[in-house]
Amino acid sequence: MTEDARTWLLDSDPALRWQVERDLVHAPPQVWQATRDRVAREGFGARLLSLQDPDGQWAGGAFFPHDATADDPGQPWTATTWSLNSLREWGVDAAALGDTAQRLHDHARWEYEDLPYWAGEVDCCINAYTLANGAWLGADVTGIRQWFLDHRLADGGWNCEWIEGSRRSSFHSTLNTVKGLLWYERAVGGDDALRAARHAGQEYLLARRLLRRLSDGEPVAAWTTRFAAPFRWRFNVMNALDHFRAAAQYDGVPPDPRLAEAVTLVRAARQPDGTWLQQEREAGRVWFDIDAGPGAPSKWLALIGTRVLAWWDENAVPGNITS
Repeated sequence: MTEDARTWLLDSDPALRWQVERDLVHAPPQVWQATRDRVAREGFGARLLSLQDPDGQWAGGAFFPHDATADDPGQPWTATTWSLNSLREWGVDAAALGDTAQRLHDHARWEYEDLPYWAGEVDCCINAYTLANGAWLGADVTGIRQWFLDHRLADGGWNCEWIEGSRRSSFHSTLNTVKGLLWYERAVGGDDALRAARHAGQEYLLARRLLRRLSDGEPVAAWTTRFAAPFRWRFNVMNALDHFRAAAQYDGVPPDPRLAEAVTLVRAARQPDGTWLQQEREAGRVWFDIDAGPGAPSKWLALIGTRVLAWWDENAVPGNITS
């Protein structure tokens, strides 16, 4: 990373800056932790916390805002689950949310069949977010943990459309699930069954090189290399590689050689100045923008892309892992 790119990334909201300090600059823990502590008090984190409803929700709904309509352009991103995802991923300490877990237990219900919030519902991605958010906030989400063990498909992954009869795993659903399982393991502690399920889901993606069909080796779809920050529910190889980086560090293992093609694609998208361009913006209501618009250099993509490539390059095994 060039000095100009480093300076550009450090000139950021605390939600992003502390991760640059930790993962790219390798600042001492007391430095990046001090920046992380600021997230709940200023910038994106403080602003989003201020928008929380008295009953613990955001926008009056669990997954959709209370006033969502069929005319909304895309998925609204303002409701409780999406707001919790952002705060968690930005590094906000759970203590800053006070008794949010209890308030959601008392007041929040899923739009699907009015189910209790911390019990989850039937969508793999929604349940993965709720598992991670519950582990972060100290809610009892053991029922969701078991749900994932019970609903893993025969090919090793998950599909949000299982309720419609699908028996073939989805790239999107499987990535969101293994990300949620890893968050849970790191926050609460794992066990053999949960770890085996996460590894099986990761193997589903690895066997397909993160972007190819297993049947004929052809690319799955163009969305695998369409990079847009913030990452929502959609799969792309940068999002997946960042999970495999975190999972490998947690498991204490080197990068899997089958990630090489995906790494090459991320590297190829990097601009000469060390940045990545925002390729699109997912349609839907947001509380406020946190990154550049389409066609402009994205600080979030630069953070994630740079740390993925650094992890790969620093841990490559000569003669075994190439890109």
